[in-house]
Amino acid sequence: MSRVAAIDCGTNSIRLLVADADPSTGELVELDRRMEIVRLGQGVDRTGRLAPEALERTFAACRQYAEVIKEYGAQRIRFVATSASRDAENRDEFVRGVLEILGVEPEVISGDQEAEFSFTGATKELAGRDHLAKPYLVVDIGGGSTEFVVGDDHVRAARSVDIGCVRMTERHLVRDGVVTDPPTPSRIAAIRADIDAALDLAEETVPLAGAATLVGLAGTVTTVAAIALGLDAYDSEAIHHSRISVEQVREITGRLLGSTHAERAAIGAMHPGRVDVITSGALILLALMERTGAREVVVSEHDILDGIGWSIA
Repeated sequence: MSRVAAIDCGTNSIRLLVADADPSTGELVELDRRMEIVRLGQGVDRTGRLAPEALERTFAACRQYAEVIKEYGAQRIRFVATSASRDAENRDEFVRGVLEILGVEPEVISGDQEAEFSFTGATKELAGRDHLAKPYLVVDIGGGSTEFVVGDDHVRAARSVDIGCVRMTERHLVRDGVVTDPPTPSRIAAIRADIDAALDLAEETVPLAGAATLVGLAGTVTTVAAIALGLDAYDSEAIHHSRISVEQVREITGRLLGSTHAERAAIGAMHPGRVDVITSGALILLALMERTGAREVVVSEHDILDGIGWSIA
């Protein structure tokens, strides 16, 4: 067994997985999993650059993770960075900072690589679940981008498009630095138009309607699931592999669209860092389910982070 540390740094959050990995089987035994909302992608859609305060939040989280990795004695580290750092003109500053703190250079991966990791992490343990028909459509709704992957035992087609809960919120719901609460019909329509255009792009590569099982990943999907399950607090075990119907997603999205910041913040399972962006994320999930005709989404707590871990193993 080899002790590994996988880090996934996205537009909204940075996450760490420390696990014991068996190189011969690819088995991962989780030792520690944690997340910090750092909003690395703050303003990237508008400025094309990583903001100084966003970089400092991210570096502060990296310092915490460095201590955890040292405590567990992980022998190998892989740091993967996704949408925000792909888009930023000053990503070299980000790379240097991470290298100084963790001793490893972040890999700024392509959308296709991101999709591959997400698919592997989400579906590796679904193989023995015969009631979940193949092929799978895995959707990873991130802060800056969303990945769509279709496959069975292997990836058949994948596409990353530039819609995400942070990007859509900053583009359409923020005015003078403040999120519009609740959003007006015209702003909701603008978000839906961007989502529909992105789904059109994704369908050029990925047969979205051809999959038998929709698998949803990341904080938007897991938070919607937590609300659907009526959880008073976030419970990853209850959420993992739960099945949420399109009717539930539609009802929750409508509720979020009509809510204020204070009302969303009062939801027990809502992470404070998702309060402003959950509405845009829920709109992406709902639009996808309506486009594909999916009756339900199977929710996975295992995602790109686990895929990175598998890659090390």
